[in-house]
Parts: sequence; structure tokens; C-alpha cells
Amino acid sequence: MAKNLKQKAASGMVWTALQKYSKMFIGFVSGIILARLLTPHDYGCIGMLSIFMVLAENFIDGGFGSALIQKKRPTQTDYSTVFFWNIAMSVVLYVILYISAPAIARFYKIPILCDVLRVQGLILFIYALNIIQRNQLRKKLNFKLLSIVSVSTAIISLIITIIMAYRGFGVWALVAQNLISGIIPSLVFWFYVKWRPTWTFSWHSFRELFGFGVYMFLTHLLNSFSSKIQGLLIGKFYNPATLGFYSKAAGTENLASHSISSVMTQVTYPLYAEVQDNKVALSNIIKRLTMTLAYITFPLMFILLLCAKPIFVLLYSDRWLQSVPYFQALCLAGLAGCLQSVNLQAISAIGKSRTMFIWTVFKRMVSLGAIIGGLVFWGMKGLLIGVIFNYWFSYAVNISLVSIHVGYNWKRQVMDLMPVAIISSLAALISYGVGNFLGFGLYPDGIVKFFVYLMIYLGWSLFFKPEAYTYFLTIIPDRLKIWERKKIDN
Repeated sequence: MAKNLKQKAASGMVWTALQKYSKMFIGFVSGIILARLLTPHDYGCIGMLSIFMVLAENFIDGGFGSALIQKKRPTQTDYSTVFFWNIAMSVVLYVILYISAPAIARFYKIPILCDVLRVQGLILFIYALNIIQRNQLRKKLNFKLLSIVSVSTAIISLIITIIMAYRGFGVWALVAQNLISGIIPSLVFWFYVKWRPTWTFSWHSFRELFGFGVYMFLTHLLNSFSSKIQGLLIGKFYNPATLGFYSKAAGTENLASHSISSVMTQVTYPLYAEVQDNKVALSNIIKRLTMTLAYITFPLMFILLLCAKPIFVLLYSDRWLQSVPYFQALCLAGLAGCLQSVNLQAISAIGKSRTMFIWTVFKRMVSLGAIIGGLVFWGMKGLLIGVIFNYWFSYAVNISLVSIHVGYNWKRQVMDLMPVAIISSLAALISYGVGNFLGFGLYPDGIVKFFVYLMIYLGWSLFFKPEAYTYFLTIIPDRLKIWERKKIDN
């Protein structure tokens, strides 16, 4: 049983990694092409509406998706009950968005947002139709199908979006991309997954799942609102172009900081749920995940921070240079952001959803106060400081919860991360100093900083072989460990 679970988790990790990195590459190509075909204003318009779409999707799911995964043996009645709840909520929320669209457009003083929201809101119905199938595949660790569908959808939607952008559709190209990204998976899952709802709605099932799911829902709702509040504030107090610059910076940073963590956490939540009663096993999984993520992500974020300007000019053109300081600030936040879900999912998997919600309320109240206060007193610079504080403060609370409820002591967690954090920071300082001393032009400066950083970090890894490095090696197939094979041959 344990061996089979480990094999499924390993297979799931491979397929999820394939999905994530394929989508990351597609998103990378998409960002380069669309940045030249669309304007910061177009991206800003979509960014202004993202908070409403994300909150609506949270209401539709209602935490029931996580509840179904957490429940060891959900029944057909459970699935059918949640399915009809999802459909009903999608109808109610679309009506609310449709009626509210003119007021939202007036709030931002951009008339086109009314029509954009009403069209983009149609994705709520699509989202509601395939939540059950998607969660069934996740629960069974069938990440192969999820990955194939996700990558295929990304390619098709990108092609259509590029054609529309090239033909001058502007913001509507981005709307089409969002709709297509929902329609294709929904169709595939309905034809491939054999599950069908029965005409059943059980209040008993609803109350049982809601008891766990309500706190997951409220937690996700608060987290989503907190993550999107910047867009709401920037859209209100600045122009769409400023929000477009911020959105491009946030999207690029998120591509780097969360791509790796999301691969692992998509697979590990069902794994957490399986070992939820074994705190020692759970602590070991959290430790290995945290240290592996930090080993990969910390140097990545520091390199991106050091080379931000040449990267943005090379990829998006100098039209997007205003995004650079936003991107660099978000990279500092991303150091903590990449580790967030490792701890949160562990608390969720052991059934402490109510505890997680209570602490999420506390975290978000403090964080929102920092973001809004920063904007009021210091403008965009203050908002960015608030965002950085938000991520690190939230991470401090999360590791404290794991310390209390799982037993992986917060001091031990900090000490386990310290070697990677110190060498990553030190390598960044040395690379920055070398680059400034040499004083090369834009691209040579970025190349020098990149290679200096890489040599320091890899040298430390190969010479001292820290624990995080050994954990990282365990996720690399043996046939790819060329340096290890050379040692054996010698």
C-alpha cells in the first residue's frame, strides 16, 4: 500500500512537473509575443476584473473540492450534491456580476469593463461543470490526464489569442484566452471521466462536507482577496497602464516562484491526506519539501532580481521597463511565497480547517493593513513594501501552525532553511558587487551576474553537499546525474 502510494505520488510529480513546465514555457512564449501585440492598458483592464472573477470562483467551489479530497471514501451522493451546488452558485454569481458590471465600470471609470466582465463571467458556468471530474482525477492521483489536457489547452488558447491580438482585438484577445482555457478541459473531462451526477441532493452530505469545506472556502476566499487587492487598489488610484505594468511583473514573478511549488503541492495534498494520522511521517514530508523548494527557488529568485532589467528588455521590449522595480520587489516576496502552500496544505490535510481559517483572518487583517497603509502614505513604493511584509508575515504564522499541530518545530524549520538562505543571499551580494565593479552594459552585466551567482551556489553545493542538496538530488532520475556516473566510472 505504502509502496503503491509512493509510486503514484512519484508518477504524479513527474506528470505535474511536465504540465507545469510545459505551461510555463508556453506562458513564457505567450508573454513575449503578446507583450509586443498588446498594451499595458489591455493587461490592466483584465487585471482590474481579476479580483471579481477569482472571488466568484471561490464561492462556486465553496471549499467542497478540498473536502472531497480530504474525505477518504466520498460517495456518489456526495459528488452529486456538490455538483448541483456548484451549478446553482455559478448561476447566482453570474447574475450578480452581470447586474454589477456597469457599477464596476463606473468605479474604475473605464466603460468597456462592463462588456468585458459580462463576457468573461461566462467562464463561471464552465468552471462549475468540471470541478468534480478534476477533483476525482486529483484524488486518484491521475495527473497524467490532467497534464495532457492542460498543456494541449494552453497551446490551443495561445494560438487563438495571438491571432486575435495580431488582428487588433486588444483586450478581447485576453478574454478569449480565458474562456478557451476553461472550455476545452471541461469538454475533455466530461467525455473521458465516466462519472455522471445522479438527480440527488443530500442535505446530510452537504452539512458533512460543509463542516470541513466552509473553513477551507473562507480561507481561500480571504487569501484570494488578499492576493488581488493590489490590483483593485492600483486600478482605482492609478491608471490601467500602471496596473498593466504591475500585472506583467506579478505574472512573471509568479511564473518563477510558484511553478515549482505548485508542482509539488498538487501531488502532495492527497499524499498528506493519506498520512494525516502519522505526524512523524507528515513532518518528514514537510521538511523534505520545504528544503527542496528553497534549494531550487531561492537562487532562482535572486538571479531574477539581479538580472531583472536585461530580462524584461530582452523578453518584452523596453516598453515594459516600468515593470522592473515592481518585479524586483515581488521577487523578495516570492522567496517566502514559494513555501506558503507546503505548510498550509499540511494543516488542511489533518483536518484543522477551522484553525487555519481563524489564523488566516488574523494574517489577512494585518497584511491588508500593511498594504493599504503603505499605499496611503508612500504610494506604489509603500504598497510593494506591504506586499513583501504580507508574504513573510504569513509564512511566519504558517510555520508556527505546523509547529503546534504537526510537531515540526518552527525553530527547527528556520534552522533547516538557514544554510540555503545565507548562501543564496551571500551569492547575490557578491554577484551584484562584481557586476557593478566591472560596469558592463545591459546584457553583459546580466550575464556576468548570472554566472558569478551560479558558480558560487553550485560550488557550495558540490563541495559541502548540504542536506537540501541531497534532498534535491532524490527528485532527479539517476540517468540524469552525469556527475555521479563519472565518479563511479573513475
